[in-house]
Amino acid sequence: MHDTLLLFGATGDLARRYLFPSLRHLLRDRLLPADIRVVAVGRTRHDDDGFREWLREALGTGEGSDARALDDLLQRTRYHAVDLSDGQAIARELGQYADRPSVSYLSIPPHLFADTSRGLYAAGLLAPPSRLVLEKPMGHDLESAREINAVLREALDESRIFRIDHYLGKAPVQNLMALRLGNTLLEAVWQHQWIESVDIIVAETGGVEGREDYYARYGALRDMVQNHMLQLLALIAMEPPAALDADTVRDEKRKVLRALRPMPPEQAALDSVRGRYGEGVVEGRAVPGFGHAGDVETFVAVRAWIDNWRWSGVPFRLVTGKRMASRMTEVVVTFRPVSHWLFERPSATRATPNRLRVRLQPEETIELGLMGSLAAPEWSATELRPMSLDLSLSTAPARRIAYERLLIDALKGDQTLFVRDDEIEAAWQWIDSICESWARAGLGTRPYAAGSWGPDDAAPFLPPTVSNHGERD
Repeated sequence: MHDTLLLFGATGDLARRYLFPSLRHLLRDRLLPADIRVVAVGRTRHDDDGFREWLREALGTGEGSDARALDDLLQRTRYHAVDLSDGQAIARELGQYADRPSVSYLSIPPHLFADTSRGLYAAGLLAPPSRLVLEKPMGHDLESAREINAVLREALDESRIFRIDHYLGKAPVQNLMALRLGNTLLEAVWQHQWIESVDIIVAETGGVEGREDYYARYGALRDMVQNHMLQLLALIAMEPPAALDADTVRDEKRKVLRALRPMPPEQAALDSVRGRYGEGVVEGRAVPGFGHAGDVETFVAVRAWIDNWRWSGVPFRLVTGKRMASRMTEVVVTFRPVSHWLFERPSATRATPNRLRVRLQPEETIELGLMGSLAAPEWSATELRPMSLDLSLSTAPARRIAYERLLIDALKGDQTLFVRDDEIEAAWQWIDSICESWARAGLGTRPYAAGSWGPDDAAPFLPPTVSNHGERD
C-alpha cells in the first residue's frame, strides 16, 4: 500500500465533505499505513498552520477517537498553493515528494487534468508504481474524453489510472451485483425471456445552488446518466464475469455500454424527456426555480435499449432529477407475467407482476413482490393478492462512505471499482447520440414544479413504485 497521498483541490467542497472525513475515519480505524503522509494542494493561499486551522474548523473537532484521529491527520498534512495550469510550477513545488511511491488524487475541473498530469510527470510523481486518481467529469463529450485519455497515456499506463465513480464504492451497489450473481433464483431468470423492464431512478431533493455554471455546461444527462446511472445499468446487465478481478469485470461492463442502441432523432421525443425545475415546495420548504438563461435540463428520463442476446427488447428506463419529491435511488426489475393464468380473482390483466425492488438510498431495502393466497381471505384460496418478501438492512452495521473504500483501493492498487478508459468512451458515445438527437429534433426542456416527480410527460418513464403526484408506494 502506497504511503503518500497528494490531494489536489484540497480546499474544494468534495475534499471538505468527503475526502478529508474519509481519511480521518481510516486513520481512526488504523486502516492506513503507519507512516502515511498527506500533501494537500489548492489555489487558496495558506501556510501549513493556516490550512490545518481551516481544516479543523471545516471538519469539527469531534470527541474521543475522532478527535485524536483529526489531530493525527493534521500532523501528517502539509499544504501547497500551486497554479495547476503551470506544469513547471507543479514540478518545482511538489518534486520533493517523489522520494516515495504516491497516489495523486485530482479533485479538480477536467480542463486542468492535462497540465496537472504533465506537471506531476515532470516532478517524477507518476513514475512506476505511483498512481493517478481522477474525479468526474471525464470530459464533456466523446472527443474531449479521448483527448483526456490520450494525455494521461503520455504520462502513465492504464494499469495505474484510477477514474473514480463514487457510486461503485457504495455498499448497496456492490450488494446489487452479489444478489444477481450469488443467487440461482435470480441469475436463472436474468434475461429477456423472463424480464419485462428495468427501471433505475436517482432522485434528489437538492437543487443546483452553487453549481449553476457547472450545471449550465453539463446538465443532468452528462452529470448523472453518463457516469453513475450507466455504471448501474452495466452492473445489472453485464454477463457474469469469469472472475471478480478488475479487468474481467470491466470487460463485461464495456460490452454492455457498447451494445447500447444509439438514439435516432425521430425517437428523441418518444424515448426521452428533458425537464427543468421551477419554484415549488420541497420537504415543506419553498424553493426557487433554476434561473439560468440557457436551455439546460435538471431532469432527464431516457429509455435505453441494449442490443444483445440477453436483453433484446427489454427497455431500461433511466430517470434522474434535481428538486424531486423525495430523495431515493432504486432499481426495479419487473418480470413478465406467467404464461397461463388460472385464477378468476384477480383477472390476468389486473394481476400485479412480480417485481424485484432494490432501494439503495436513503435506506437499504430489498423487496420481492409476489402474488399469493396468504393475503386473501382464508376461505378463498384461489383469490390471489400481492404480497411481498422484505429484507430491510436498516439494522446492519454502519456502512463506510464510498470514498473510504475507494481511497483504500487506490492506495492498494485495486482497480475493480474504478472505470477504465474504454468504458468512459463507450458511455460518451451513447450520450453524444442522445445530445445530437435532441439538437436535431429540437427537443427542449419541459417545466416541472420543485417537489414533484418531473414533467407530466415523464410519467410513462417513472418506475411503478412512484407516481407523478409526489407520492411513493
